[in-house]
Amino acid sequence: MAADNRKRLSPPLPETYLGNSLHSVRAIATAGQLLHHNIGWAAWRLHQAVADHDDRVIREFVDSWLRNPFVYTVSRFFDPNCIQIGSSPRFDMYGNKFGLGEGLAVLSGYANKFDGKVTVYPGRDGGGSMDLEICLLPENMQALESDEEFMSVITC
Repeated sequence: MAADNRKRLSPPLPETYLGNSLHSVRAIATAGQLLHHNIGWAAWRLHQAVADHDDRVIREFVDSWLRNPFVYTVSRFFDPNCIQIGSSPRFDMYGNKFGLGEGLAVLSGYANKFDGKVTVYPGRDGGGSMDLEICLLPENMQALESDEEFMSVITC
């Protein structure tokens, strides 16, 4: 997942900081572990990855990068056998008004799309709800929609 570094740094970056400060965080599990445990276990692993991403981890990465700089590319940054989650609850996507009425959905366009990309937005209904834009190959989407445990968690 892409984690925002702004408030994780000590001292935190100011609200007026212009630009991105993010880092990729991972929770690694085998297919067997995912099958053995439930979806809550997988969510907890992701939570721990985010919770462990702190000032020390960020500064160690920056120091390492300064010794051996590189430029991120999709092939370097994204494992083709993973799910990458991005976006931020910081941005009120439905709060933008253009004089055309209330937005029905938020879509991010076609850039940076690949099998396994998930974009998360604060939900249209508010109250902590989330809207997910999921980019999957048709056969992978069909398998996800056929997963009863997953569907029971995301539907009302």
